[in-house]
Amino acid sequence: MKFSRNMALSYEILATHKLRTFLSMLGIIVGVGAVVLIVAAGQGASKRILDRISDMGTNLVIVNAGQTRIVAGRQRQMAMVTTLVPDDAKAILTNCPSVRLAAPAINKKLSIKFESENANTNVVGMTPDGFPIRNIEVISGRVFDTEENRGRRRVAILGPTVVKNLFGTDDPIGQNIRIGRVPFDVIGVTQSKGTDANGADQDDLIIVPLATAMRRLFNVTYIERLYLQAINADALYQAEKEIRSILRERHRLRGKPDDFTIQNQVTLLKSERDTSQSMTLLVGGAAGISLLVGGVGILAVMLISVRERTGEIGLRRAVGALRRDIRNQFLMEAAILSCSGGILGVLSGVAGALILSHLGYWETIISWPSVWIGFFFSTSMGIIFGIYPALQAARLAPIEALRAE
Repeated sequence: MKFSRNMALSYEILATHKLRTFLSMLGIIVGVGAVVLIVAAGQGASKRILDRISDMGTNLVIVNAGQTRIVAGRQRQMAMVTTLVPDDAKAILTNCPSVRLAAPAINKKLSIKFESENANTNVVGMTPDGFPIRNIEVISGRVFDTEENRGRRRVAILGPTVVKNLFGTDDPIGQNIRIGRVPFDVIGVTQSKGTDANGADQDDLIIVPLATAMRRLFNVTYIERLYLQAINADALYQAEKEIRSILRERHRLRGKPDDFTIQNQVTLLKSERDTSQSMTLLVGGAAGISLLVGGVGILAVMLISVRERTGEIGLRRAVGALRRDIRNQFLMEAAILSCSGGILGVLSGVAGALILSHLGYWETIISWPSVWIGFFFSTSMGIIFGIYPALQAARLAPIEALRAE
């Protein structure tokens, strides 16, 4: 039987049982659509995380005081360590050729007040070099300079969230706020950076000179972290080695474990990318199980079809149809079911991803390899599960089939 005639006949037969045909395709549609949508959402989440890590700084190396671990998705310091001091930044700049800039920093949640408005926010003490290292831009006002840091001037730069909480739509430049009990003059407002890789609001902060924070706000002699900028991306690992060597020598750690944790931007990017890809594969694999269920659905429907059409099979065999004609007929029907389900699944998955992205609920990036893989897998599953019913139909003897009728 000609291929075109075979396909037309298969389509005609499937069209006579529209509801059963649709239900047999439903598992394939859901499976393919879910795979396409989940992978698109995973790709979007991965891009968003990578963008946020890139926003943290350029060629960034972070040194945290003490050992840190990831707890509940957030980086936590396991014990209070007071050995990291501002002079460590000067020593690293002097002795590490792979490091271009260094900025010691300390931060703590404090209450802030402007007139009748109150809030709790993250107050960051940092040297001026921290602004270029962390890619922090000021959209109005100015940043403080080295002289203001050295003189412990009470000046502050606000994040957009703080401005909204304290001033609403008013201009904060030149206003006086209180951090704790200490008055500060507002000299600048930072560019919005959104949330970081851990979901924390990067705009809910106040930046003040490091010396001011250490002496007037926190009354400490130590810092919590160092922000360092390598000379280029290729020097990140070399910078990490040099920094570790200098700090171990300065902290007199011979024979002892590090009392600090070093992370470079490449390591952070790789860690977040691996985590995102693992979650995407895990959830995508779970969605892919529905493709298997869809294949089983096609198997069940095709077996029912063979039983219902036993008389038809016998009649066709009696008038000269070969076994391969019967086999190919049922394989064609299985292929049409799986291909149609795959196409509808792809369309529904792509449409769902575009709708999510358009409405702003979730940034999605359609992965065309996943589209083709999902479609190919669904088609293959349908044909594979259609082989057994096709062989069963082809093996029916004409006389027995006619008697069944």
